Amino acid sequence: MKRSDPNSDIGSSHVCPWWLAYSFDNPIRRWIHRPLKLLAPFVTKGMHAIDVGCGMGVFSIAMAELVGDSGRVTALDLQDKMLEITRKRANWAGIGHRIQTVQGTADQLEGDGSIDFALAFWMVHEVPDRFGFFNRICSALKPDGILLVAEPNMHVSRKEFDRTIALASEAGLQPYAQQPTVRLSLSKVLVKRNR
Repeated sequence: MKRSDPNSDIGSSHVCPWWLAYSFDNPIRRWIHRPLKLLAPFVTKGMHAIDVGCGMGVFSIAMAELVGDSGRVTALDLQDKMLEITRKRANWAGIGHRIQTVQGTADQLEGDGSIDFALAFWMVHEVPDRFGFFNRICSALKPDGILLVAEPNMHVSRKEFDRTIALASEAGLQPYAQQPTVRLSLSKVLVKRNR
């Protein structure tokens, strides 16, 4: 499905610089968001999961713990410095072999329908073409594959978030039965349904 995103001006296309990420990617954040607890209902052993806009890897590492040695995690980010930190943290945790880091954007996702779970945590507001983003995610997901979207509620309004989720729906992603509460965030779990 191709079309231009009429809401591409929503929010900002500004990307958080790597050095600023330390202000919110720290032990306090891991306590607030509890990555393993948040992701465990959706990510299981043997899955292929992707963390889009992985930052410093707090969720990528949790996914790698959950998928086990039979699974794999792709950590995708624009900034090599973020990926370098993710690799160091993953290696320190002893699970670096489960994570493949990729520098780039969601434009580089292969639409091969091989991904079981995708995470877009506090990053969709930075994407200029949100419909295109969700369309690529939908193509990359397996049938019944899941996407968890979370946006910072101190930065993204409910109206803006609802418009973003409407674009995801247009791209083929529908609300999932289970909807977790994500602290300090507006969130939605979506599933790829066959049309």
